[in-house]
Amino acid sequence: MEELVVPHTPPWEPGLLASLTGVGPGPSARDRRLALRSALAAAVPGAGGEPLVLPGVTDALGARLAEEAGFAAAYATGAGLANAGYGLPDIGLISQAEVAGHAGRLAEATRVPLVCDADTGYGGPLAAMRTVRLLERAGVAGLQLEDQETPKRCGHFDSHALIPSGHMQTKIAAACAARTDDALVIIARTDARSVHGIDEAIERGRAYAEAGADVLFVEAPRTVAELARVGRELAGVPLVVNVVEGGKTPQLTVAEYAELGFAVVLFANYLMRSMHFAGREALAHLREHGETASRAGRMVGWAERQNLFNLPRFSAAESALDREYGSFG
Repeated sequence: MEELVVPHTPPWEPGLLASLTGVGPGPSARDRRLALRSALAAAVPGAGGEPLVLPGVTDALGARLAEEAGFAAAYATGAGLANAGYGLPDIGLISQAEVAGHAGRLAEATRVPLVCDADTGYGGPLAAMRTVRLLERAGVAGLQLEDQETPKRCGHFDSHALIPSGHMQTKIAAACAARTDDALVIIARTDARSVHGIDEAIERGRAYAEAGADVLFVEAPRTVAELARVGRELAGVPLVVNVVEGGKTPQLTVAEYAELGFAVVLFANYLMRSMHFAGREALAHLREHGETASRAGRMVGWAERQNLFNLPRFSAAESALDREYGSFG
């Protein structure tokens, strides 16, 4: 009988392969969903934690920057994907499959939980169920569904049309039932404030919580008083406020939103708009001056860029792995 050969100790340092985000082993999707749930529970006013600040990201670069900056989670913005990924306005032109593929790339690019804007679920309850399954397989920690008719429009645009509240309750219940991992967070958004007023928006929020939503998102309250009503009358469920610079909701500090009852403060397109501004300025300089050397101090350095994408660790792993298995030891 042949003697069992015990493998030699691999010739790479402990933790090297685990540090290779996007290639090496990392936190499981369930681990990230549980981390998101823990952050949400701690962020509910009165629980003693800090509000969960969600920066919106449109690509892997943004996801890495959000993680590097120390945010506990990131948000795959639907408006940002339409604008930055396709050069289109946020009027419901991006498909279910396109969003699922994009979400998978972002989830692979970061170790923090990713919340994905899933618009209306791309149809009725059955379509929403399939959306849940696709995004669950993509590795997202949470997803957001809204009660607009398809095609939807940005919540800070005008002229929205909503499905009946009872139909949205059915969609939420179906989406919750479609989960294979009960840790996946379902966020229900209502745009009723823009169509029927704040009273209807709050009533829909209650109904959506009854249908099983884990988090409520009343889009575009118009005043601090309306924000306070949402926080007071929907207390007990984590609440999202969406900060849109130049939009319909008053711009306050994170601490002020928390005092009004909000657990999650979403800055869906702050990063994209900041990049837009910086990019336009950089290109104007190149167009006018025909050189980039004089702006070296206004862009990240070569080493900074490579470090963000982990080139030193990937290079170390290539060296460690460039040998036959039997040569380990």
